[in-house]
Amino acid sequence: MSDGEPATLGLLAASETGDSGGDHRGDHRGDHRGDHRGGDPGDRARARPAAARPAPRPRSAGMTVHVAGFWRRAGGAAIDAGVILPVSLVLTWLTSALAGIRLPAGKQGELDFWLDLVLTSDPAVTTAVVITLAVTSIYLFVFQATIAQTLGMRVMKLRVIDVYGDPPSYPRAGLRTAGYLASLATLLLGFLWIGFDAEKRGLHDWIAGTYVIRA
Repeated sequence: MSDGEPATLGLLAASETGDSGGDHRGDHRGDHRGDHRGGDPGDRARARPAAARPAPRPRSAGMTVHVAGFWRRAGGAAIDAGVILPVSLVLTWLTSALAGIRLPAGKQGELDFWLDLVLTSDPAVTTAVVITLAVTSIYLFVFQATIAQTLGMRVMKLRVIDVYGDPPSYPRAGLRTAGYLASLATLLLGFLWIGFDAEKRGLHDWIAGTYVIRA
């Protein structure tokens, strides 16, 4: 789970295949015209010289970045949680008060009490989970789609890029947000995978085609 592993993102120019095709066509036309004009050395001498072939256009070079490791990203996530959870708690309290939803009487300090509420899909717990997931999803999507980093990432000097080195588009940010939910569904294994992946990418990064790099 080391930090700061380098990764190289290759950016290929769109004209790469066009250059090779142009060379092939030029050689073919040149050989074809030469065969038809050939026969008399005098005719070949009087023929106009072929135009110089244009130099190939330069191709884009690879882009080297330093991807963020597990612990640096975990620090950013902890800061984000410090923003999301208070907002979620306030909204859950307001919603429960307006809807008249309350926790049942019991020993709220014991783990069995909360497990029973989860297993029975208690309305109070369900409301809290739904609101927290909604706030988290909106928070992640808005910040990643607009400035390519959450508040926690900004503090930790991180940002999100796609496989071409650009900020994520709106569809890609939506995919990445959905990838967070998929990582939660794997009992956090999608997040823990960051510490073992060679490119330091979690399940949500692989789904959306993104990297988290040092800004």
